[in-house]
Amino acid sequence: MKVTVNVECTPQEARAFLGLPDVEPLNDYMIGAMKDRMAQNVQSMQPEEMLKNWSSLGVTAQDQFFKLMQSAAQASINSFGGKDNR
Repeated sequence: MKVTVNVECTPQEARAFLGLPDVEPLNDYMIGAMKDRMAQNVQSMQPEEMLKNWSSLGVTAQDQFFKLMQSAAQASINSFGGKDNR
């Protein structure tokens, strides 16, 4: 035997019927906080600001990579004694 029950209710009515908490005030607060943060940080999303941040990161990363390669080369020279091993 198969029984189908269709219930028409709003999400608020379903939560109340199932005993779930009303999260609408918390949701409204979180959405408001996210909107405030986005409004405060919209300046950093300007193309000029993004390029300035990315270009400074690129120079730093390039310098770090160069130092890494220098230290690797120096370590290999030190491990082989730095002389011709014939």
